[in-house]
Amino acid sequence: MKTASKFIALALASLSTISLVPSCANGPIAQTNAAGASSSQIASDSRAALRSLYRQNSAARALGARAKAVLVFPNVVKGGLMVGAQGGNGALIRNDGSIGGYYQTAGASYGLQAGVQQYGYALFLMDNAAFDNINRSSGWEIGSSPSLVVVDQGMATSLTTTTINKGTYAFFFNQRGLMGGLGLQGAKITRINPAN
Repeated sequence: MKTASKFIALALASLSTISLVPSCANGPIAQTNAAGASSSQIASDSRAALRSLYRQNSAARALGARAKAVLVFPNVVKGGLMVGAQGGNGALIRNDGSIGGYYQTAGASYGLQAGVQQYGYALFLMDNAAFDNINRSSGWEIGSSPSLVVVDQGMATSLTTTTINKGTYAFFFNQRGLMGGLGLQGAKITRINPAN
């Protein structure tokens, strides 16, 4: 009986945590994270991460040449034990190299998971619709986008100029840590206004 009570308490605590996390992308956690971030540091880290990705992956470099912009999150931290959370800051880099804004990625997950990992990802915005998605006032829940394609090593070799005209392409890079799986489902991207 005690085991069942503990399980129910853990389940209720997990569900209440999960119900609160989606509001964090626009709430006090996002604002605190944005207030502690420097726009110059986010821009510098994002540019360096994109340069490194281009050096390591010719498909990413080809997409970047055709993209309207690339949204780069150089350092996302994800951790969890049954209930997980992830977050990080990034910059929108236009095709002329200028910074088009600063963003935060945040998300929650639940299920069989344990560990901590760090990684980066870049979203290649190929058309105006993809570009408009990130500037919605309520943020962009990227797992809900029908035009988001996560590019793995196998797909990267089959990308051609005729297959990359629309939508959003995601590349993961610099994965470190001990936690199984990378994904964007449940992640929300919200514009932030970091300090200079």
